[in-house]
Amino acid sequence: MSISLAPRRPRRFAISCIVGAVLVLFWIGVAAIGPLFAPHDVGAVVDLDVFSPASRAFPLGTDYLGRDMLSRVLSAARYTVAIAFVATTLAAGAGVLLGLAAAAGGWLDLLLSRVFDTIIAIPSLMLGLVVIASLGASIPVLIGTLALIYTPGAFRTARALALNVNALDFVTVARARGERLPYIVVREILPNVCGPLLADFGLRFVFVVLLLSGLSFLGLGVQPPYADLGALVRENIAGLGFGAWAVLFPALAIASLTIGVNLVIDALPKRGRA
Repeated sequence: MSISLAPRRPRRFAISCIVGAVLVLFWIGVAAIGPLFAPHDVGAVVDLDVFSPASRAFPLGTDYLGRDMLSRVLSAARYTVAIAFVATTLAAGAGVLLGLAAAAGGWLDLLLSRVFDTIIAIPSLMLGLVVIASLGASIPVLIGTLALIYTPGAFRTARALALNVNALDFVTVARARGERLPYIVVREILPNVCGPLLADFGLRFVFVVLLLSGLSFLGLGVQPPYADLGALVRENIAGLGFGAWAVLFPALAIASLTIGVNLVIDALPKRGRA
């Protein structure tokens, strides 16, 4: 009888990926259809008592005004996931396109690198506070600000990956046989950086969720009576000393969403095809 000495790490990674995927799909489902099942209106005061514990009538208790927390969490998850996804998609899309263009070198590379280096030099939270405080805390401003903050990082990642692949032999061969730059970028470089770029997308999604929650905690997120998960934590922070679900569950929701995305990222392939 033979004994297999193969390492077990791939199975552990598979299990962690499944757990992460379940968490991510759960919150995507909540964001997509959760508000349809909300038992009460988001802004309706349904209980004369505040910070009520979980009960049959209010499965997640009530908040500081006596509003149903389950209804508010279902609505807040939609705002958090949707804003973070759209902002991350804009940041990653712009960063990848500009990064691939800059990898060819020349004046465009120099110009974009200097512009994005300037943006990166400004702390993310400070830049977000300045822009949103100046333009107002509307959802389009939130999305645009978050995308602006994280585009430079996506640009630098895409540019570095493209430069590494551009120096490989099969790209040199494609260039020698007369292929044009668009063909080389789409057919030779992009397939070899998809894995790292997907991992970078997931990581930036986590960063955007955390920054959005931080801005909301400071009162610059989604405005009342609506709220994202970070705003729910802020407005119910007085219940923390009582162990109120109104502050604990939104915090757990943010943690489970970001942990789930990280678990999925860890299982993604970090290399493209050769």
